[in-house]
Amino acid sequence: MNENVVAESLGLRRPATSVIAECLRVQATVPPNSAVQRFFGVSPLGREAEPWYTGALGELDVARRLGGLGPGWFVLHSVPIGAGSSDLDHVVIGPAGVFTINTKHHRGQNVWIGGRRILVNGQRTDHLRNAKHEAKRTSQLLSVAARELVDVTPIIAIVGAGGMTVRERPHDIVVLCESELVRWLQRHPVTLAPAQAQQLAALAALPVTWRRMPETDIVDHSAFERLRAAVDRARRKRRGWAFAVIAAIPVAFLLAWSALLGVLLR
Repeated sequence: MNENVVAESLGLRRPATSVIAECLRVQATVPPNSAVQRFFGVSPLGREAEPWYTGALGELDVARRLGGLGPGWFVLHSVPIGAGSSDLDHVVIGPAGVFTINTKHHRGQNVWIGGRRILVNGQRTDHLRNAKHEAKRTSQLLSVAARELVDVTPIIAIVGAGGMTVRERPHDIVVLCESELVRWLQRHPVTLAPAQAQQLAALAALPVTWRRMPETDIVDHSAFERLRAAVDRARRKRRGWAFAVIAAIPVAFLLAWSALLGVLLR
């Protein structure tokens, strides 16, 4: 068994389970593409499903990277928390301590980081507030389960940004791009002994710790993979058409120029 996965209830929960479930629920209302749409590479993804789809890709990317943390680290994904429908993208427990990771997939967008706010393409976000709230709630619940104070550090993992400008680092929240995440965790000072990390990981794997059981419906991850493959095929087809048009422009120009010369030389 992978040492990075706690072999109990929530430890077996797959990454992005909650967002994939919502993506598939919304996508189920979208009619399938026609043969003509498929031929021209129209994306099969519905507009309302797209944010959930993008979010799922971000969580899957971060989960894949966290799988490389190595021995002594424990990772939980899509952890249901509280009485509502909220969940924690990732909970990481290891030598460096306990962390909640909030994944934000901002593909191709410009991210500006300040001490009190994060802007995406110039628009304010609630990323810092939400990450801080998640870590505080996680600390409260784990502290009750462990019967001692458990400090939790919030991390925001920015995925796919077109550019990141750091004006000022928030003092109580770590903001990293996805490629920095694992190295930062591995190089962080040791705060937990192996036995402490293992004990906290065992508590974190229990649904009762978080006051809510995971959804009982089985999430069809294979359906999401089929959707992902269809979206990728459509993207490749659109690119193929774009290249074909670009390649055809010089040919059309030469044909037009030859025809013009023929008229002028008559």
